[in-house]
Amino acid sequence: MKKFVPHILSIALLVSAVAFLPTSPVSGQTPGLVSSMLSRMEKNKRSLKSLRANIQMEKYNSQLRDKDTYSGVVLYIPGAGGNTSAFVRLEWQRPQHEILVSANGNYTAYRPRLNQAYQGKTGRIKSQRDSDVLALINMSAAQLRTKFGEFQDVREEVLGGGVWTQHFKAIPSGAAGYKYIEVWVDKDGMPVQTKMVEKNDDSTTVRLTNVERNASIPMDQFKLNLGSGVKIIKG
Repeated sequence: MKKFVPHILSIALLVSAVAFLPTSPVSGQTPGLVSSMLSRMEKNKRSLKSLRANIQMEKYNSQLRDKDTYSGVVLYIPGAGGNTSAFVRLEWQRPQHEILVSANGNYTAYRPRLNQAYQGKTGRIKSQRDSDVLALINMSAAQLRTKFGEFQDVREEVLGGGVWTQHFKAIPSGAAGYKYIEVWVDKDGMPVQTKMVEKNDDSTTVRLTNVERNASIPMDQFKLNLGSGVKIIKG
């Protein structure tokens, strides 16, 4: 039970973080391709006011050679204080119905089938596996250059559904809780897929589809009205 909140919250914040992934200088690989990608990412970062998208997550276990797949909907509005102050609603529909809402540094994670909800401060939830990825959005340019060397495997790739993207791989220069991340950026500069590979070769792949940038999202979507019978567990 205790692992549920860090897991679902880390994934929600990772989704919010992909819109602000680093655009550090890259050299030595198809300069025109890289320059175009970074320019679009920077434009997307500056202009993104809200996001609505379908989300699919695949968690792969390298030892068992098995995977679990989740699907749902994510809503996102950036926060002035970084990803921990963002407004996020992540609603998994399959394989089980679960809802996480994060707003103003607080979260509520609701599991209807158990009639339970976890509540606490977003900043208190830490996951060694994800924390370095989530920290990317708050790094300065100098920190990014220290954290990563050149982006690797920069290329064009068409994802399922005919979505054209540019792909890159980023490897931490120093100690990190993961081996590397891969990012796929669409024609509008939106990272629409990320893959994080852990040191044991387990991986988490998150894909956004039917992306709506700057959609009108009512703020009441970031509130959960829980019934009086719901058991509240403080995190």
